[in-house]
Amino acid sequence: MSQPLPAGSLSGKTALVTGSSRGIGADTARYLAQAGADVVINYRNKAPRAEKLANELRELGVRVLVVGADLTDADSVAAMFDQVRREFGSLDILVLNASGGMESGMAEDYALTLNRDAQVGALEAALPLLSSGARVVFVTSHQAHFIRTTPTMPEYEPVALSKRAGEDALRERIPALTERGVEFVVVSGDMIEGTITATLLERANPGAIADRRESAGRLYNVSEFAAEVALAALEPVPADNTRLVGDTGSFAGE
Repeated sequence: MSQPLPAGSLSGKTALVTGSSRGIGADTARYLAQAGADVVINYRNKAPRAEKLANELRELGVRVLVVGADLTDADSVAAMFDQVRREFGSLDILVLNASGGMESGMAEDYALTLNRDAQVGALEAALPLLSSGARVVFVTSHQAHFIRTTPTMPEYEPVALSKRAGEDALRERIPALTERGVEFVVVSGDMIEGTITATLLERANPGAIADRRESAGRLYNVSEFAAEVALAALEPVPADNTRLVGDTGSFAGE
């Protein structure tokens, strides 16, 4: 994937991407750094991957802070943003990318805890660092964004409902964010080839990815979708605060 953002377009800015040790989050952090942003890489339990990415991005000439934090732990989140404050003083871009809920062995309410409560908690903890002109980006899926009007696979439904609940809870804060001069945008994508979620869905429902690919015509891969997330941090926010990526013909609007 070529560099999606103009070189230098984020110089002097600081960006934090949750869940950025791998996958969409890592590629998003990479694109933001290529555009000149100093970057905070957040991970839960993939420290070696996070440090490897940080070393790669530092070669671009930007500052990189690596912070391990469990978004479902309020103290851990508070400590992360305290580190950001000490290192950078403020935050210009917050990408709420980390999500989950299909992992085995988790509590019954884990999806809602991570995809709704933790997203709101992260935003609230970040607010003191977000000044006028800052941008918050929430990453979701069409299967979650359109869940009220378009059913999804049973295996994914709890996650989809929890992510839509998180989106709704964040959208409720748009007026308060606007008062502070902070912009908010949702980036919703179809199934993404190569993600953990797609792998877990395929395991639970063999053929699901191929079926969706055939229906949509094509699916974005990780780097392509991450480029759209990175662009959402820079390009003007749509009037409905929503950036739709990929085919939406199979999804009914509200």
